[in-house]
Amino acid sequence: MSSHERLRPPRDARIVAALLALGAVAYTTWVVEAVLATGLDPLRTYVSELAAESQPLGGLFRAADLTTGLLVCAGAAWALLRLRPNSRWFRVGWAGLLLFGAATAVDSRLPLSCTPTTDPDCAAREAAGLVPATHTAHTISSSLAVTGALVGMVVLTAAARRHRAWPALARLGPWLVGLELAVTVWTLSAIAAFQSGHGSWLLGLGQRAQVLLIAGWLALLAYGLTRRVGAPKVPVRS
Repeated sequence: MSSHERLRPPRDARIVAALLALGAVAYTTWVVEAVLATGLDPLRTYVSELAAESQPLGGLFRAADLTTGLLVCAGAAWALLRLRPNSRWFRVGWAGLLLFGAATAVDSRLPLSCTPTTDPDCAAREAAGLVPATHTAHTISSSLAVTGALVGMVVLTAAARRHRAWPALARLGPWLVGLELAVTVWTLSAIAAFQSGHGSWLLGLGQRAQVLLIAGWLALLAYGLTRRVGAPKVPVRS
């Protein structure tokens, strides 16, 4: 065996990296709104409104979310079953990503029926509880997805620093996590303002930044999993 082969990361780590990297790419499908006519203002509308049943391109964005969820879910499950981390930090972090992937996949099957930020009638029906139950279910699944992503980002970044694994994530991860927490607070505040009739507070921009940071962090984790040189092996069971 050559020295190059000995320095390659384990096959299972490469598989997890590939799944996460593809998931990160799928999670940024919404950027095509820059060149496609969606009729939605990216500064003021929910990202999930792109996938609404009333949107002509809704099927495309629902398929992208389903793909993201399945890929990340598969990657996290593979890491838990095949990399078998013996550190609680790693197990909790991967479990967070598993929740993120599963909730994102479910989210894609529970689309909004209309676009409340651009359609006053939709907003009024939503406020009166006259929209399909999928609106409430969508809110729950979206919240679970964000929660899972935050758990994965915070815990795996901390684990990378604690165990001196994945140097790129250990170095850049805290910045991404900090920004993610900041834009999450911004997004939640903007949603509350919109629902109480106080404007959108650039809701769309905050939510798109939130999604983009998650995708970037997933890509950084995937990169770390492909690197073996200069970084100690992630703790695994003997």
